Amino acid sequence: MSLSWRARRRWSLVLLLVGLPAYVVAAVSLLALFERPSIWVELLVYGGLGILWALPFKAVFRGIGREDPDARRRADHDAREP
Repeated sequence: MSLSWRARRRWSLVLLLVGLPAYVVAAVSLLALFERPSIWVELLVYGGLGILWALPFKAVFRGIGREDPDARRRADHDAREP
């Protein structure tokens, strides 16, 4: 069962406000275990980890910035009811 637009919108907010900061802390802690590499290697690692973080949640974030696709259908349905 796929998530509704509202559910995806709520989950995306939770992921951005809770999940992303937790992932950043984990990535920085992981990189701190090793000797500090050059700035370019660090940039590549953080960039790669940023892309890696977004891939599993691609379906949740898809279409969130657009208007609710079911809003028109619900409005039409509500207008037809007596």
